[in-house]
Amino acid sequence: MKILFADRFPDFGIARLEQQGHQCQLQPDLDGDSLPAAIGEIQVLVVRSTRVSAATIAAGKALQLVIRAGAGTNTIDKAAAARRQIPVCNVPGKNAAAVAELVMGLLIAIDRNIPDNVIDLRQGQWDKKRYTRARGLCGRHMGILGVGAIGLAVAERARAFGINLQVLQKEDRSAAVNTQLVALGVEQVPNLDTLLAQCDILSLHLPASPDSRSMVNAGFLARVQPGTVLLNAARGEIIDEPALIAAMDEKGIRVGLDVYADEPAAACAPFTSALAAHPNTYGTHHIGASTDQAQTAVAEGVLEIIDAFGRSEILHCVNGQV
Repeated sequence: MKILFADRFPDFGIARLEQQGHQCQLQPDLDGDSLPAAIGEIQVLVVRSTRVSAATIAAGKALQLVIRAGAGTNTIDKAAAARRQIPVCNVPGKNAAAVAELVMGLLIAIDRNIPDNVIDLRQGQWDKKRYTRARGLCGRHMGILGVGAIGLAVAERARAFGINLQVLQKEDRSAAVNTQLVALGVEQVPNLDTLLAQCDILSLHLPASPDSRSMVNAGFLARVQPGTVLLNAARGEIIDEPALIAAMDEKGIRVGLDVYADEPAAACAPFTSALAAHPNTYGTHHIGASTDQAQTAVAEGVLEIIDAFGRSEILHCVNGQV
């Protein structure tokens, strides 16, 4: 098959596919605007963050499969693909450990003011008086919103720090997930009001959807405890950023972010964000899944999907039965 990689992809994966007789094109500099002109006679399109629009789907006359090398598929027009009976498949769970590690890193950095420590030392300043003030993590209460692979991975790591864990009850939660929650000692609470009243750390792990968009709004933040730590390594659209800035100013909320509502699509670009620049924010550059371990695991998942498709099997389809 003719396969286009419109983002970076490990060399070993390209080599393995070419050994199997596939024709691979690696064009990591493509973006959502240039992709329609590049799709040509491609049969399989693989992307990470590159936007796949309806125009790309329409231009891909030979296109048979779109693969998101990762979990989230909000940058792909899944409905347009479904109308052409083109499956959109993802690789869920493979980057969970990497994202969870970053979440815990942000939490520790906030509690111990690590970035500010580093900046002062690099500028020749010694301020032990300031930096000896830290609350600590053991015995605190974390509410995890979104209990997929990443949410569970965060729960595992937070439990190791002695943090008490809460999630929302869900009637349709699988028995396997419930078993994991019980094993980790996670308390399931009946509603969001209860969780927000009891937790002083909140970690967001929800996909972008109409239900989650701007979920963290003024009403949500009014119920959050003063001094709460809010962590978001999921999707920037979940947060109403002006409302969060107001709550940070009024209630001393501290924030660890890896995603932003208006973050650039390009790997390198100017970026002006009032939320990212706020003194209560410690932020990273949407790098949650960007470890060698995670990218190797995701690449293996992509290869599994392509191999299965060659056998007329479709794995992890996210746009219906097509």
